Amino acid sequence: MVWLRRTTHYLFIVVVAVNSTLLTINAGDYIFYTDWAWTSFVVFSISQSTMLVVGAIYYMLFTGVPGTATYYATIMTIYTWVAKGAWFALGYPYDFVVTPVWIPSAMLLDLTYWATRRNKHAAIIIGGTLVGLSLPILNMINLLLVRDPLEMAFKYPRPTLPPYMTPIEPQVGKFYNSPVALGSGAGAVLSVPIAALGAKLNTWTYRWMA
Repeated sequence: MVWLRRTTHYLFIVVVAVNSTLLTINAGDYIFYTDWAWTSFVVFSISQSTMLVVGAIYYMLFTGVPGTATYYATIMTIYTWVAKGAWFALGYPYDFVVTPVWIPSAMLLDLTYWATRRNKHAAIIIGGTLVGLSLPILNMINLLLVRDPLEMAFKYPRPTLPPYMTPIEPQVGKFYNSPVALGSGAGAVLSVPIAALGAKLNTWTYRWMA
């Protein structure tokens, strides 16, 4: 049954990584279309933090090797760059889909696991918190390096964009003034239970395949 267990593990890893890419492309991809721009950033930060941590900790605990989470984040990054190429082939600029900065946050998770001598609970609590805190900060820096998102939204509207999502001038600060702080705070809180879920999925897979 070892082959079945390993196949199930790797299939889960591929599914989560592909879903991360789809989430990047469909849930905002930093090119915001409405006056909910910063709200989108917060929601997007939380979704990316939790999606990263659940797959990364699953894969890391499966191998038991620090560094595996970074490898997993690299897989997600490569998938997204391939998807960027698909959009580019359709005539959109290459930065129409902005690849999130997953790798440094995954490195923090690996570092926590290594520094605590492969302590699973420390990886869940400390590592999950670090992922949730760091990802929105790094992604905001990433976003600032991209051409004006509003200009991109007007110039390259999506062919599938519904009429009610027509780009309008964003009202920055309408709801709150610090999307990075809110994204980091919420991400740090939510990434811990999601990391615990990833660790538990690892255990359940072994039991199911036993």
